[in-house]
Amino acid sequence: IAIDLNTNRIVQKIMFPSDVALPTTYLNDIRFDLRRGQGGIAFITDSSSLGPPALIVVDLATGKSWRRLSGHPSVRAEPNLTPIVEGQPLMMREPGRPPKPLTMGSDGIAISNDGRTIYYRALVTHHLYAVDADALADQNRSEQDVENTVRDLGDIGYASDGLESDNRGNVYLTDYDHQAVHRRDANGTDHVLVQDVRLIWPDTLSVAHDGYLYISVNQLDRAPIFHDGQDLRRPPYALFRTRIEGRPVQLTR
Repeated sequence: IAIDLNTNRIVQKIMFPSDVALPTTYLNDIRFDLRRGQGGIAFITDSSSLGPPALIVVDLATGKSWRRLSGHPSVRAEPNLTPIVEGQPLMMREPGRPPKPLTMGSDGIAISNDGRTIYYRALVTHHLYAVDADALADQNRSEQDVENTVRDLGDIGYASDGLESDNRGNVYLTDYDHQAVHRRDANGTDHVLVQDVRLIWPDTLSVAHDGYLYISVNQLDRAPIFHDGQDLRRPPYALFRTRIEGRPVQLTR
């Protein structure tokens, strides 16, 4: 849904066909390159834990959409990985059922400052991946061609929910294992940007023009689905910010 913030009116709705948004699809994070095509391209993560996760690509001018990397290992949760959050193993714990692993797929997504690379990772993995944006955006490329551009950037030692990027070539990653946010420099070096006990499941990140990185905190690990139906979340929820040198990535004409 596109909203004109000058008029507060919905100006466009894009519906997904059933072979793109599957019955199991969980549409999650989104990034844009508005230079592509007539009206730009959107890249969205399908974070499904019940069906194949994927990356979904949308032509904003025509509304046409397509799936990429559906069920590919890079978009799936890492096998045999149990995150430790606030000192406790994070598992699905529903009343009357045995605990089971969390298997949500591709979640965080970021686009490089030049628009050539899409960074992404599953909710439950210690690996970071990159894929060629041109390959994703070209519907005529074969799935094998797209897969051939996937790069495993390695085990970075923590799991993330949200990803973001800036105009200096940095990628920012939440770290819900350690209540932190990291900055990955253009050369691949990882730094802890901020760590605080109040960052109880840092989720979405947003680089703003005011020189701050904004961090939403939703206490997801305290939700009832992880605690036999007991809700351990404690409002108010928080939006934090931390000063950075970068500014937003703006891929516009």
